[in-house]
Amino acid sequence: MKKLLLSALVISCLSATGCGKPTDKPTPMPNPPVVVNPTSKRPGSIGIVGDTSNVTKPVNGGLVLMGGGADVDAAFKWMIERSGGGDVVILRASGTDAYNPYVNGLGTVNSVETLLINSKELANDDIVAYIIRNAEMVFIAGGDQSNYMNFWRGTKVEKALNYLLTEKKAPVGGTSAGCAILGSLYYSGETGGVTSAATLANPYDSNVTLYNNDFLKAPFLQNVITDQHYLTREREGRSMVFLGRILTDWNIAAKAIAVDERTAVCIDAIGKAQVYGDYSATRPYSNAYFLVTDATKKPEQFVANTKATWNNGEQAVAVYEIPASVNGGGNFNVTNFSFAQATGGKAYWWSINNGVLLKKAQ
Repeated sequence: MKKLLLSALVISCLSATGCGKPTDKPTPMPNPPVVVNPTSKRPGSIGIVGDTSNVTKPVNGGLVLMGGGADVDAAFKWMIERSGGGDVVILRASGTDAYNPYVNGLGTVNSVETLLINSKELANDDIVAYIIRNAEMVFIAGGDQSNYMNFWRGTKVEKALNYLLTEKKAPVGGTSAGCAILGSLYYSGETGGVTSAATLANPYDSNVTLYNNDFLKAPFLQNVITDQHYLTREREGRSMVFLGRILTDWNIAAKAIAVDERTAVCIDAIGKAQVYGDYSATRPYSNAYFLVTDATKKPEQFVANTKATWNNGEQAVAVYEIPASVNGGGNFNVTNFSFAQATGGKAYWWSINNGVLLKKAQ
């Protein structure tokens, strides 16, 4: 079992020496330490397949940013290889354990377990945190990223995830909402979502809820915001507004990694990113995008209730587009976001003129 077995020492005083007379009232005993019973139910667990005993395997760090929709088999296989075949933990705040048989069928692992962590109480449970810390791979499912923020931020689950990311360096990934929270800058969606049309018409729309470096500490994703379902839901405009707001409000020349459905950006331990996807005749490959802002190119017009303008000679934001491949498309160095080092894609300039998104090749 992946539980820490704590022993409680019960001290009984049967002699009169040092204990007072037999007729004295017994001294109240202190509360014993918590005993984790390996046969008791695992808090938050809604299913596990494989060996329930904990194993320790050597891991190779990596991040997976998946864009939602159909899952990308190749990206999960990439993570499983980096897990050393250890214990896989799926995290979510709603839904089922459907990932358990799916992930288990993609490679050889010791176990796959789903934890449904839908309260602060569960997120602060020692056993829950222990299970996460002892995982060799963690994947955060889709759903509602505001639940992850509200339930997990500032808790033992957050600390356990950051331990995996920064110290143990186990592979960690997420899809859709699970991908949304991996950047140090993130959009919470707590008011129900926002579209490109709404943000381009009003960059200070009340639904633009952005947060800065108060949650996860993923390598290479500091001052990076992610977006998902990118082309499918036409989110290019809103990610531009997010970047413009971050530059305007916080003076941070942020970057973005945006991923379409059925697509995953896999970032290895040294910051090399490739784009994976699963192809079929009815589901052709899609793309991922790497967006880079410049501190000297601030939006010309980001005002409440006014159409956005971020033009800078139609060169406001540099964008590198990489199509997916089952074996990993392109190469992009996320340690420096250098287009000169990027391969397998195309470079563009994106800008906004009076609420209209413009794109042109570099």
